[in-house]
Amino acid sequence: MTTAQHKIGSGFGAHSTAADVLQGVDLTGKLAIVTGGYSGLGLETTRALTKAGAHVVVPARRPAAAREAVEGIEGVEVDELDLGDLDSVRAFAERFLASGRTIDIVIDNAGIMACPETRVGPGWEAQFATNHLGHFALVNRLWPAIEPGGARIVSVSSGAHHISGIRWDDVHWRTGYDKWEAYGQAKTANVLFAVRLDRLGKESGVRAFALHPGGILTPLQRHLAKEEMVERGWIDENGNPLNPSGFKSPQEGAATQVWAATSPQLAGLGGVYCEDCDIAEVAPADGERTGVRDYAIDPEQAARLWTLSAELTGVNAFA
Repeated sequence: MTTAQHKIGSGFGAHSTAADVLQGVDLTGKLAIVTGGYSGLGLETTRALTKAGAHVVVPARRPAAAREAVEGIEGVEVDELDLGDLDSVRAFAERFLASGRTIDIVIDNAGIMACPETRVGPGWEAQFATNHLGHFALVNRLWPAIEPGGARIVSVSSGAHHISGIRWDDVHWRTGYDKWEAYGQAKTANVLFAVRLDRLGKESGVRAFALHPGGILTPLQRHLAKEEMVERGWIDENGNPLNPSGFKSPQEGAATQVWAATSPQLAGLGGVYCEDCDIAEVAPADGERTGVRDYAIDPEQAARLWTLSAELTGVNAFA
């Protein structure tokens, strides 16, 4: 498989911040949608984009909490969106389309991680449904407003995609649910979505990227018991992050998604997985969890997932 998955020498790295990658980038007049843009990495992303001049729309499952979190940040508006509810996705998209505005950046940032077995919609597994299917439906419904000739769609994945490819015979985990494998599948889906969307949108000048933001302690860990995080070496018994765990700050964690959304270094590129503010290499065959697994950037699997997602959600902007 030939691939563009090779580092380009961006000059940035694991400890670059969102502010660093936006130096010299003027987003005045640009509109960005950042799902979950009021918490953790999403909030830092919202702050960085607005400081560079963008207007940011923050769709939120908890609008009141979102408005409180972004209070004082100029250039932000909040609307209601529950990614686990396709009626909510449709309603948000209809409200936005009715405004007549165009979109320059979409950052699919919101997500859930390693939650107990949970069912949403017609019995879908919650991580696959929220992290992937909700964003799939959102972008497809918003497609009429996405600016041709320059818009970017950024799908926030994770190094956890190494845990699992797509479980094609049982994507909704009807049997044998494992919270981490289900999370891994959802994160692989985030990458495959970007691969296929880039292929479909390239002709109109819309490019898509996926990424691993790095390890960051944020509210994403809300479903994990303290004991589990201690056992994994993430925090000590008092809840303090452990330096050897290699966690980034939220400002560093937001950098790669902001870089993917705005960097002129990515002009003419797309459909790639990024980490540490650069394009990642394909993961080595020895199973080391660095770079991107080949199954996550496989165009045939990406097309298969797109077809399945369109069937499940009933939405396909390219049909």
